[in-house]
This record gives sequence, C-alpha cells and structure tokens, in this order.
Amino acid sequence: MTLSPPFHQDCRDCPRLAQHLDAVRSAHPDYHARPVPPFGDAAARLLIIGLAPGLHGANRTGRPFTGDYAGILLYQTLHKFGLASHSESVAVDDGLTLSHCRITNAVKCLPPANKPEPGEVKRCNAYLKAELEAFIAGGGQACLALGTVAHRAVLMALGQPAKAFPFAHGARHALASGLTLYDSYHCSRYNTQTRRLTEPMFEQVFAQICQDLVIQK
Repeated sequence: MTLSPPFHQDCRDCPRLAQHLDAVRSAHPDYHARPVPPFGDAAARLLIIGLAPGLHGANRTGRPFTGDYAGILLYQTLHKFGLASHSESVAVDDGLTLSHCRITNAVKCLPPANKPEPGEVKRCNAYLKAELEAFIAGGGQACLALGTVAHRAVLMALGQPAKAFPFAHGARHALASGLTLYDSYHCSRYNTQTRRLTEPMFEQVFAQICQDLVIQK
C-alpha cells in the first residue's frame, strides 16, 4: 500500500497560497506564515477538522484555532468537556494540552479572504489523508468536521462519495472506514455573531460525541 505524504511546513505546492504567505510574512515578519501543523493528543480518539488557518490566528501563532475569534468557542467547549487543559488558546507556549482529541485543518495554509480554491483543497487533501491513515491506525474513532469544506475534505480523503453523506449541523455519519463523521457549523465569528451557531448547539454536538465515545468530563 502506498502511504500518503506526511505533512511538512515547507510545502509550496499551491502557488497562489505560497505567494500569499510570502506577502503576509513580508508584512508581518513575526508571524508563523507557513503551513500550520496539527495539534493535540497523538493517541486521539477524535480528530477535529477546520477550514484553514486565520490570518491573525493560526497563521500568526502556528497552532490551529489559536489566537483568533474562531478559537474562543472551540477551546471553551473542549475545556468544558474535559478535552482541553485550559479554556483559552492564545500561543503555542501557553501550556495548553488536549486529551483524546487532535485538531487540524482541511487546508494547512492561509488562503486569501479565507477562501481556498477547490484545487487547493484537493491538493492539500493528501496531507489530510495521511493524518487520517495515522489516526485510524492509532485507534481513532471519530471525526468532527467544522463546516462544509472540512466535511467534504474528510470524505475525499477517505474515498467516500460526498452525495451519500450530506452535510448538516448535528449530523452523524457511519463511514466504511469504521470512523463516525460528525458535522457542525464552523465556530467562526460570522456564524456565532449571527447566531447561526450558538453555544448550546455546539455543546450538543460535543455531548453526543463524548457520549458515543464514552469520554467523561
């Protein structure tokens, strides 16, 4: 079996994204401004997949959902359910650790206007596929997709037909790989401020996951 290529922080396979990161690095020399690696428990049972790094969040700090608005609700919820040691994630050296879960993105590089192109999602999917292969081999049981792009990226990486597993907030899909795929609206500033995603809605998804995986607070 041919294994997918492992993630590396020097990837420049997407010209548009590579050029964008060069420009960001020039404007913000102290930013990470490179592909952002996964973060969390190496023996995770739950893999959380976001869209892509935020300009002043993960792209700045080098850790998923760290230092920006989108991470506020995520880490607050992870802490509430006993999956994170702290309720805030502000920097890579803040001492935060995750238990039973790991966080990554469908696209590892900051995209212009936070909108990756389909070809970029597809090209970066090889890295997500490698992560999922390692996750499954290590006993991983569930994935949580934050948003439609992440949902479709997981299915692409696992070779599952997207039409057979439509995205819906709170949905739960049993996949042929043995994984269960859970869906949630993305915890973005727009979704939370417009109340498309509320704290109770988000917590309900995690309550279901923790119940299914028998993870106690």
